[in-house]
Amino acid sequence: MNYILLAIGGALGSVTRFKIGEIIGNKNNNGFPLGTFIINITGAFLLGIVSSYVSNKQILLLLADGFLGAYTTFSTFMYEGFTLFENKKTLNAITYIIFSLILGVTGYFLGLELISIIS
Repeated sequence: MNYILLAIGGALGSVTRFKIGEIIGNKNNNGFPLGTFIINITGAFLLGIVSSYVSNKQILLLLADGFLGAYTTFSTFMYEGFTLFENKKTLNAITYIIFSLILGVTGYFLGLELISIIS
């Protein structure tokens, strides 16, 4: 059953990531990987909410490991960051990597705090 929950969450998360990335990518032509940036920050925020609010192991498996694990993408983040360096867009690369890390941690923290405030 755990693998089924993980697979369902992962399938939904990857499709959601693909669609949001596609929508943002079609509107963003400046060479900055805005789609992955927004996806990873919102994913960190949602993970903060889910991990502080949900205590059921199976729901956590579905939402945190499955959906959010597939929705966020560290490998694409690394690929896009280093592709910016390779394309001599050093300022974009540094901005993307640093702000992804800072805002990702901040988003996670804000998700945790939001639940503690409303609980």
